[in-house]
Amino acid sequence: MGETEAQHSRTVIYTRPMKYTTQAIGQIIRQNRKRLGVTQKDLALTSGTGLRFVIDLEKGKETCQIGKALTVLQTLGIQIALTPPAVSESKE
Repeated sequence: MGETEAQHSRTVIYTRPMKYTTQAIGQIIRQNRKRLGVTQKDLALTSGTGLRFVIDLEKGKETCQIGKALTVLQTLGIQIALTPPAVSESKE
């Protein structure tokens, strides 16, 4: 379960197991929403999304729109961090 390396022309891509799955993100959203005492309907209204979207997001639906998901995360005060991999200098 380590890293795998795929090389296509001159691009090297490393893949690792995902730290957060859509199900895990949905669970974090649901837990925080409940902790704040907010209903799914209220979260949908506050974040400008629909009730069905919030339900699907909390269930971990993989096809939820990322823009709307980010809006819901921001509405709940949940922060995410994206860290690009370190780029090594190659000598050509």
